[in-house]
Amino acid sequence: MAESMQGLHRSHRCTEVNNTMIGQKVTVMGWVAKSRNKGGIIFTDLRDRSGILQIIFEEAACGTECFEKAGKLRSEFVIAVEGTVNKREGAVNDNLATGDIEIVASSLRILSESDTPPFPIEENSKTKEELRLKYRYLDLRRPDLQRNLIMKSKVATIARQFMADEGFLEIETPMLTKSTPEGARDYLVPSRVHPGTFYALPQSPQIFKQLLMCSGYDRYFQIARCFRDEDLRADRQPEFTQMDMELSFVDVEDVIDVNERLLAKLFKDILDIDITLPIRRMTWAEAMDRFGSDKPDLRFGIELKDVTDIVKNCGFGVFTGAIENGGTVRAINAKGQGAMPRKKIDALVDFAKTYGAKGLPYIAISEDGTYKSSFAKFMTDEEMKAICEALDGEAGDLLLFAADKNKVVWDTLGALRCHLAEMMDIIDKDVFEFVWITEFPLLEWSEEQNRYTAMHHPFTMPMEEDIQFIDSDPGRVRAKAYDIVLNGNEIGGGSVRIHQDDIQEKMFECLGFTKEQAYERFGFLLDAFKYGVPPHAGLAYGLDRLVMIMAKQESIRDVIAFPKVKDASCLMTNAPDVVDDAQLVELGIEISTTENEE
Repeated sequence: MAESMQGLHRSHRCTEVNNTMIGQKVTVMGWVAKSRNKGGIIFTDLRDRSGILQIIFEEAACGTECFEKAGKLRSEFVIAVEGTVNKREGAVNDNLATGDIEIVASSLRILSESDTPPFPIEENSKTKEELRLKYRYLDLRRPDLQRNLIMKSKVATIARQFMADEGFLEIETPMLTKSTPEGARDYLVPSRVHPGTFYALPQSPQIFKQLLMCSGYDRYFQIARCFRDEDLRADRQPEFTQMDMELSFVDVEDVIDVNERLLAKLFKDILDIDITLPIRRMTWAEAMDRFGSDKPDLRFGIELKDVTDIVKNCGFGVFTGAIENGGTVRAINAKGQGAMPRKKIDALVDFAKTYGAKGLPYIAISEDGTYKSSFAKFMTDEEMKAICEALDGEAGDLLLFAADKNKVVWDTLGALRCHLAEMMDIIDKDVFEFVWITEFPLLEWSEEQNRYTAMHHPFTMPMEEDIQFIDSDPGRVRAKAYDIVLNGNEIGGGSVRIHQDDIQEKMFECLGFTKEQAYERFGFLLDAFKYGVPPHAGLAYGLDRLVMIMAKQESIRDVIAFPKVKDASCLMTNAPDVVDDAQLVELGIEISTTENEE
């Protein structure tokens, strides 16, 4: 039966007790990790968020009633223990912060009993994630998950203080706002007071933080909840947290400077890692050409090489056909993989096809220097030799090719180089490689919409020297945009914003918006710009993704307390769920069903 805490006060968390306190009396509270009755003595591991502390129950020290009560302890019971700090008489446990001490109990209260948990509460759990997420409140007791969430809290605390010291003001922006469907799908919230109308949950605070600059707040910061109704991956959730900022009277260099110093402080204070400043920079064009990705993982090589000029007149139709259609031929060198079995090469072909490639031509260079290739019969010896030289191909190497439109080639080889690096085990997981990616294209062509779309958003400033091409060659215009990339993950991105009316109108025109359509969607922002707007710029981090990498986790779910699964549902609460008909009537909403659902 559960007892009360009346008269008891916790003096220390578990790992706050240490060997300088031997002989002192303490009161500790937490969960029973495990309890072992060795006859005349009971060993109990007590766990709280700080770690584990060993408790000793001896009948002579705590009395018969307390000893008998201790004999009933089971995993996950919540207890309070009074006792004296002792030096461990048995073997010291070097794996525990408290491994050289123990508490000799003088009293015990069982504050709450527990049913047998559906899975063990242990680090690096092998239990299926679906079961752990169903009982997430138990899963969150695991020490490794607790360390992740404690790290996330520290990141937020340090960032807040750093930003305050840099003159930023923390200001909240609305959660219920207007839908502006340009990008990912909005989550919509029906209005009861205004029947037939909807709010949208914010995909980011973008417009409001720009309005704050118009309002003269100079430097804004917020740890903001954001929502996007999109397909999920390991590093995405329908609701997520941004560490968001905006600055007035600045340009690219100012934003990069403050963020480099913020990152340096976070990594030093939390991981004791020194980031070398300034962080290297790479233009979008260079990143795509060398790595096939605008978020390149720089912890290993395997760079892309353009061999279009070498093969443009060869006899292999796959290469020449791609070039004639405006594409390129590029390749990567998987060093030392020339003896890869055909079955594994076929698996790489299948992998490439998931990124739009029609195939994956290859050359395997044998140890004796001869070639085994899927297309050698179409090539001259001179062409094969020229290709191998261009790719630094040596005996024992495997050369892999993609021939198509640039996007397909980049996507395919960019993903393949990372896949191969994992296979070859050449990624140092203890290294943190940062890079700024700059000079993104302002616009990208959407085949689906048959128009240009903003690569970032419609308020991104073009590079001044490229504005002259905005009418004649919009695809050539570069943006004053910048992403901060870490180990192949975009952890943050931002841009200098447009603050001149004529450039903003031209941007909307390029995106296919009439003036009326632009005002319909963004009228309040455009109106605000009529009343004196300072040059401004900003950046937002995906806080969850940043912490995921800092904590060396594979999934973003491991740094979020109550995450959703891939279909955006919560296995613990069963959200989303149906609601009462009365609520729907009040909102003026009627649910229609398809024939398959009836």
